[in-house]
Amino acid sequence: MNAIATRLSKTRALLAVMAAAALFSATAVHAAPINYVTSLSGPNESPPNASPGTGSATLIVDTATHLWTMHVDFTGLLGTTTASHTHAPTAVAGTGTAGVATTTPYFAGFPIGVTSGTYDNTFDMTLATSYNGSYVTANGGTTASAEIALANAIAAGKAYLNIHTSVVSAGEIRGFWTAAVPAQSKSWGAIRNLYH
Repeated sequence: MNAIATRLSKTRALLAVMAAAALFSATAVHAAPINYVTSLSGPNESPPNASPGTGSATLIVDTATHLWTMHVDFTGLLGTTTASHTHAPTAVAGTGTAGVATTTPYFAGFPIGVTSGTYDNTFDMTLATSYNGSYVTANGGTTASAEIALANAIAAGKAYLNIHTSVVSAGEIRGFWTAAVPAQSKSWGAIRNLYH
């Protein structure tokens, strides 16, 4: 009877380890998309400028599906748009400059020749057309390695969205991507406050 109990105990332990491993690998494979936001302005540029232009953008990074979704609104630019892309990585989070990571001179379909506009696109990050070729080369030589490098730069606060114009060719407005903080529901906030 003891031998049977020992075997059952070992079998249960093995099943528990296998279930935990399956759960861990399923979690890693199906990582949830991460939402990022940024506010674009002339003072955010390097060097800063006095542009009255402003903008906001959201980026949903989904490394499981390799589809990244971007929405950009901008207005009040001094010049007309000539380029727009993401630069990465800067040496220090939230400051400095870096080379262009995404397509040049601008994202496919980005409104060019305007002082205000809206942009929506979903990028397939498995395609070379989603990147600047030199960024892929500098980051492992494949789109898979480039996607990892860019996702890491964005997560570390070392990547920024830049809109260049005819008046400020080096970039009229920009903003560093930061993780969006989801709003707490009132019910969760009330429950949480009971325990603090």
